[in-house]
Amino acid sequence: MATVAFIGLGNMGYPMAGHLLRAGHAVTVYNRTAAKAERWVREHGGARAESPAAAAAGAEFVFTCVGNDDDLREVVSGPRGVLTALAAGSVVVDHTTTSASVARELAPLCAARGVGFVDAPVSGGQAGAQNGVLTVMCGGEHEHFSRAEPVIAAFARSIVLIGPSGAGQLTKMVNQVCIAGVLQGLAEGLVFGQRAGLDMEKVIAVISKGAAQSWQMDNRAATMCRGEYDFGFAVDWMRKDLGIVLDESRRNGAPLPVTTLIDGYYAELQRQGRNRADTSSLVEILRAPSKL
Repeated sequence: MATVAFIGLGNMGYPMAGHLLRAGHAVTVYNRTAAKAERWVREHGGARAESPAAAAAGAEFVFTCVGNDDDLREVVSGPRGVLTALAAGSVVVDHTTTSASVARELAPLCAARGVGFVDAPVSGGQAGAQNGVLTVMCGGEHEHFSRAEPVIAAFARSIVLIGPSGAGQLTKMVNQVCIAGVLQGLAEGLVFGQRAGLDMEKVIAVISKGAAQSWQMDNRAATMCRGEYDFGFAVDWMRKDLGIVLDESRRNGAPLPVTTLIDGYYAELQRQGRNRADTSSLVEILRAPSKL
């Protein structure tokens, strides 16, 4: 069992840290809002710290799951960041969805102190985090990955090292491009079927057994038909992720016409005040065709 620090107790990090403690690891948490860290300790046990550095003191592994590139820089290499306290031989595992460039920036900073760095964004949403069945896509050195893998397994069902630093984040970008496209196709199909007067419960039941089947269809089609979006991965988060994707595509030259279009639809949902609605609320754009 390992001595672990967990930095960032948002919708994903909160249950992930809980799984680590239940797996038998010694866990110290830090969260920018101290009340949430206090609540986590009351619920799970473990300990909380007043800064990322204090949480990391004596830790073999530091897990981070924060908001964006700047947040990650602050908790890793800032004045009270984990690198001020970590001993050589420890490993930082970052589960934040960030740019690939920040992963490539932080990996050598960690290496200079003898600390490993694995960029390890996740897929599976809040439900996957709560149920401990996330998919984790990793970038970094095999030595650091192989040490971290059995610890990550506390909240994951699939953990894969894709390549060097940044490869995990690039894989997450591929993931988000595919999700956006699938959701758009599903939204169009559902609206088409409803406008055609079909019994959509029967339609979903039959086509979900064929080539159209997807996680989004299995988990979101019924709620999309009912107009229910008060759960899941928020529009604001998808816009953040697609912004990272589109920035990277401008660097590598990949044409992303559909992703660009869908990002615009999500921007319209934000303008409508649906910032915290699930990403499946994309279907509402089609129900208000004047917004297209």
